[in-house]
Amino acid sequence: MANTTKLLTATAVANAKPRSKEYNLSDGRGLSLRVKTTGSKFWLLNYSRPVTTKRTNLGLGTYPDVPLAEARKRREAARELLAQGIDPQHHQQQHKAAIKTDAENTLRSVTDTWFVIKKQKVSKNHGQKLYRRLELYLFPALGETPISALTAPQVIQVLKPAEAKGYIETCKRVISWLNEVMTFAVNTGLIHSNPLIGIAAAFGVPEKRQMPTLKPAELPEFIEVLTYSNIKITTRCLIEFQLHTMTRPAEAAMAKWTEIDLDKQLWTIPAERMKMKREHIIPLTPHVLALLKRLQLISSHLEYIFPSDRNPNTHTNTQTANMAIRRMGYKGRLVAHGLRALASTTLNEQGFDAELIEVSLAHVDKNTVRAAYNRADYIERRRELMCWWSNHIQPGQAR
Repeated sequence: MANTTKLLTATAVANAKPRSKEYNLSDGRGLSLRVKTTGSKFWLLNYSRPVTTKRTNLGLGTYPDVPLAEARKRREAARELLAQGIDPQHHQQQHKAAIKTDAENTLRSVTDTWFVIKKQKVSKNHGQKLYRRLELYLFPALGETPISALTAPQVIQVLKPAEAKGYIETCKRVISWLNEVMTFAVNTGLIHSNPLIGIAAAFGVPEKRQMPTLKPAELPEFIEVLTYSNIKITTRCLIEFQLHTMTRPAEAAMAKWTEIDLDKQLWTIPAERMKMKREHIIPLTPHVLALLKRLQLISSHLEYIFPSDRNPNTHTNTQTANMAIRRMGYKGRLVAHGLRALASTTLNEQGFDAELIEVSLAHVDKNTVRAAYNRADYIERRRELMCWWSNHIQPGQAR
């Protein structure tokens, strides 16, 4: 008659006492309870490795955390893997590694890694806004979620409240950036595929809204209000500077003295600060030069032409001009970016070369701009346009 192993009972396991040496209590089919001299107990499965047939032990957990019934379930699960030619120990190690990888590669941590690369491709201001939106709309609910566990319904549910408040465009942008993060995760081997590709379809279409701006005939009124408004002199100069140079709010707010060439009367904005990622050269008119001369008394010893009040070593807030324009009574009628549209409309109505206008606004695509647009003769043609615009804004007021 074949020898059979007497099965353990829950009572026998609970009553197993330590001895002078470690010993095992067998439950059959490779499962045993090892009792250490300290009294601690843990489960072992003795088996032959599928390829080498070398015998080894696999830990199945400690007692009483893992009771007898659970230990038997784990034994059977391991034996099922062995029947498929899979080493349960290797399988267990891979499972633990996957759990560790998931814990380390949360949405926040992967986004941080992606952002190190992304911020090299966008302006500093744009990069800050981008990351801040992810922080506001995704990280509170999903930041610590393993990126491999993200699902489309999950993300949609998190963003729907923002859509309900009318922030549809914001949702679209957040989704676009999130998909960049997911594509990065696929390309770096963290996930096999991106389950979020189509989630933008779950949101409405944002209304196309033009930047509020003024009609050309309203410019004199605006200049008068600006002149007599109760705002700081540096803020008034910032708005004038942006208006005369036709730049974007962030480009003006972040202007540095090192970018100004007073001898050649040029302002060169480096590519990394431009939306089109291309260096932009602006001819400086007598009005702007007079404005800079005034500002030299305030900030020539600093890096930025328009320094921050709280920290003079950095630039003023990129929203400073917008906030001042609202306080001047133009809320809903004009934003700082709308000053560019005002310049474009006026110059086009006056019959100026459309290409010159577009280049002056840094709009022209690199594939259509003429190759020599930085040549001296082309710069001078733009200088004529800029001088006309400055004189139109403040006739005879170059100081």
